[in-house]
Amino acid sequence: MKIFKSLIIIFLVSLVVACGSNNGLKKNDFHITSNAEKGNISIDETLKLNLDNKKNHVIDSVSYALNGKRIEATTALSNFKLGKHPLDATVYFNGEHQKINSSITILNNESPKIFTYEIINEYPHDITSYTQGLEFHNDTLYESTGQHKESKLRKVDYKTGEVLKNVNLADEYFGEGLTILNDKIYQLTWQKGTGFVYDLHTFEKINSFKYGQSKEGWGLSNNGKSIYKSDGTEKIWTLNPDTLVEEDFIQVFTNKGKIIGINEMEWIEGHIYANRYQKDGVAIINPENGAVVGVIDFSPLKKLVTQHDGLDVLNGIAYNPTTKTVFVTGKRWDKIFEVKIIQK
Repeated sequence: MKIFKSLIIIFLVSLVVACGSNNGLKKNDFHITSNAEKGNISIDETLKLNLDNKKNHVIDSVSYALNGKRIEATTALSNFKLGKHPLDATVYFNGEHQKINSSITILNNESPKIFTYEIINEYPHDITSYTQGLEFHNDTLYESTGQHKESKLRKVDYKTGEVLKNVNLADEYFGEGLTILNDKIYQLTWQKGTGFVYDLHTFEKINSFKYGQSKEGWGLSNNGKSIYKSDGTEKIWTLNPDTLVEEDFIQVFTNKGKIIGINEMEWIEGHIYANRYQKDGVAIINPENGAVVGVIDFSPLKKLVTQHDGLDVLNGIAYNPTTKTVFVTGKRWDKIFEVKIIQK
């Protein structure tokens, strides 16, 4: 009788181990597979997902999430933003669940269009200004300049180069981009994690703000409702204009990969025009998904300014709604060029 009971106990224990609740399940028992080649997939494609169940565990169901949003195993990507996004699978079994982590990179489906330009006018520019931000308001140019002990905020008569107002930043700050919204000037500093807010009319500093996940300040622009901030990476952050909290971001990508060094920016007719640091061109970016839809090569302009030891890269782009033309300059350039953008 004792032998019989012992056999029953051994049998029951064996049954629990064999058929219990998937005890011993490990994350590396599963792997997310997809039609994303080397993790890359175009925004015009349909993502197709599957779960590689290496040890044939008995599972109840699987759910997928892309960038935290629940998706089906077969999902069109047309409404998603470009860039690298977390891809997760949650495996359910016997009332329990396990999460499997992966990622995919969504690329644009076409290469950027090529644009050129026609010079309409040339205007004087302070050759000592290390230009970081440039923007028009009421046919008047506003400029932010960089370098420690040289950084300024200025209001300028662009036709004559006369400085109408000037504020020097404290020596510890390296000025960066600026933008104007609701009678306020917003100005970034580089590595101090701090931005400033000024009264548009008096240049009085009325507030300051700290950055969130973006560690550095590079460029600013706005669409009349939201503020866009670059941080030197491929990311452009959307800031709430009232709280200046970073609420969202896009990643700047082409059909080949990410574009880093996004610097000075300007909102022009529904797109973000962005300088790239140490490059002589401007990227035209779709603000909805981060796609680079066009590029402009401004490299010939640097040869048209006074050549000197302090001459630096192209930086500074502003759209004048009065003339409906674009103004570009560079760091320590003695000219601002008014140009008309032309698609090749």
